[in-house]
Amino acid sequence: MFQYYVFLCFLAITQSYAVTIGPVSDLVVANGNVSPDGFIKSAVLAGGTHPGPTIMAQKGDTFKINVTNQLNDETMLTSTSIHWHGIFQHHSNQMDGVAFVTQCPIIPGHSFLYEFNAGNQVGTYWYHSHYGVQYCDGLRGPLIIYDPNDPYRSLYDIDNESTIITLMDWYHIPSTQVQRQVTADSVLINGVGRYDGGPDVPYAVINVQPRKRYRFRLLNMACKPNYVFSIDGHNLTIIEVDGQYVKPLVVDSIQVYAAQRYSFILETDQPVDNYWVHADPDAGTNSTAILRYAGSPDAEPKNRTISNSAALNETDLHPVHTLSSRLLQEPDVKLDLVLGKNLTNFNFLINGVQYTSPSIPVLLQILSGAMTAADLAPNGTVYTLPRNKVIEISFNTDNSPGGPHPFHLHGHSFAVIRSAGSSAYNYVNPVMRDTVTVGNTGDDVTIRFITDNPGPWLLHCHIDWHLYTGLALVFAEAPEDVGGFATFQYLPQQYFPLPPVD
Repeated sequence: MFQYYVFLCFLAITQSYAVTIGPVSDLVVANGNVSPDGFIKSAVLAGGTHPGPTIMAQKGDTFKINVTNQLNDETMLTSTSIHWHGIFQHHSNQMDGVAFVTQCPIIPGHSFLYEFNAGNQVGTYWYHSHYGVQYCDGLRGPLIIYDPNDPYRSLYDIDNESTIITLMDWYHIPSTQVQRQVTADSVLINGVGRYDGGPDVPYAVINVQPRKRYRFRLLNMACKPNYVFSIDGHNLTIIEVDGQYVKPLVVDSIQVYAAQRYSFILETDQPVDNYWVHADPDAGTNSTAILRYAGSPDAEPKNRTISNSAALNETDLHPVHTLSSRLLQEPDVKLDLVLGKNLTNFNFLINGVQYTSPSIPVLLQILSGAMTAADLAPNGTVYTLPRNKVIEISFNTDNSPGGPHPFHLHGHSFAVIRSAGSSAYNYVNPVMRDTVTVGNTGDDVTIRFITDNPGPWLLHCHIDWHLYTGLALVFAEAPEDVGGFATFQYLPQQYFPLPPVD
């Protein structure tokens, strides 16, 4: 028992300090045993840790991440791919990492070099497996691009690996065996959590100095839940949303949906003490960590308080930079997406059709000459979009249980013209982001983006089991332009079988 307790303490200590790598790195994906909440299980690990190492880069860096697949635990998926969530992949669609959309999965014993430049993108991103529901078994980690010209640099003192806060769900069985309606066994804050009836794993500790200003980067890397995040006694000043600068907004709690990210400034202006950090999921047991001021005792906070008197409302978020006037005028194309469910097999539908992965990646189909929706598989869930047009999408969720569904669009950020819980349309200064909750019954969330990035891009619910059971579609954007880019003429060799071994 003593050895087990020592193991748990060692686990908590090692997971409180993030492992970091640069934009040019090798990343080995392999199986390993982990115990983030005291329950030992086999997982899919990037770089041998969960979460995976934080990839840290500077604006304009070229990424060269060589991913090697050493998976061998057949209770889980053994092929893999990695998506760089929020990175637009301009002229590098083949590096988006989506199995059967932009590439074949990487089979065991093989490697794939992801090489791309994020251009002018800066901010808080993450990476995760985009094959089946594999990232729920552990393959996920932060990706941060620092901005030498950050407009808010004068408002904070510290922004480094110690100011990254990750929220994740954790399951004690392989992801392929998890039922869609199951609640997570635990919530992990910075890779540490507890489950009902389990051991008292030491809380994750976020150490701060008094009278400093910190830029914290909050990432929901969960497969399913959204969380209400707060820190007792402290306000959170939001300055970034999904890689987009926003005008400073002071709140005391943030409801963060799967795949969303926020940067907020926190001032350590309270009495030197320990303060609870809360991550309350929409289903399951609440989780806590500790914000510890230097000079305070190594102890749990004395009080537990939650105040949501100034909770984040998405409609209060506004961009720093002026948006393209085209996004605020009448769109060129309007798409109404009706989310539904097949009442026979309970799989999800968009406009009456369930998404299923094709046997040949959509990108390879396009490069082979298929240009129309009728010619592209999966039939009925590929929508062709013309180049350089404003696309407006409205989501009807009235007949889609299991929400609220967080939808992510690959290859773009978008303007949120109408937010969940609001009936107002913002044609002046809507927030830009890449993942949005489409709300509940009666909502009509509306987004707009410009088709300035040719290639096949997935639009999907980021509750991973919903994606896996059909809640997705592919936009084949300006397919006639895809083969024209030099980058597409030099696709990495893919010595992987079609279909994959899994």
